[in-house]
Amino acid sequence: MKKALRATALCTLVGAAAAQVGPSATTAAAYSGLLAAAWRGEAAVVCRADRAALEVRDAHGRTPLHVATFARRREVIRALAKAGADLGALENDRYDAVTISAVADDEVTLAVLLELGASAKLTTSRYDGTALIAAAHLGHDGVVRQLIAAGAPLDHVNNLHWTALIEAVVLGDGGPRHQRVVQDLLSAGANTQLADRNGRTPLALARSRGYATMVRQLEAAGAR
Repeated sequence: MKKALRATALCTLVGAAAAQVGPSATTAAAYSGLLAAAWRGEAAVVCRADRAALEVRDAHGRTPLHVATFARRREVIRALAKAGADLGALENDRYDAVTISAVADDEVTLAVLLELGASAKLTTSRYDGTALIAAAHLGHDGVVRQLIAAGAPLDHVNNLHWTALIEAVVLGDGGPRHQRVVQDLLSAGANTQLADRNGRTPLALARSRGYATMVRQLEAAGAR
């Protein structure tokens, strides 16, 4: 059972990492128009662009907003939002800008996106997950706090039958950042009784992995 769980976890981590690879140097060098401007941080070009150019896509389905998010070009992001770009657009792997910044542990860009009205509630990725689930499994505690404050769904269940709380345990290393994620989720009211498809609750999973601090956190929150 433990071997199967670890294999599933490894595949999930590999899949998430592969999906979050930004434009390569070769891809970026071939960009033109607004995609090139987004990559280089040329916000003034965005201000002169027509509406259709805002949603142009590269071969991976990335819009200028996705490209600017990967490149951490925050002034371009602001210019795109002001011009009317779709802040919830999904690229080919079904990631939006919020999830891209969450996976990158880029708290500053995430804050800009949320300030501009991007949603923390979208279902994203091949796993039918959320930005919160992605951040929880990576232990990005500051990102998790931002997403919770922005109304991210605490108990969304992805197609692996895992919640953010379960992923913080199953895909976490049991260390301080994942412990903070667990505590933030518990403090926000995450459901401790939602189980994986094998009926294992977050508490059972934490016990099976020997994560003593997480076990104490969960027990203190009334988990069973």
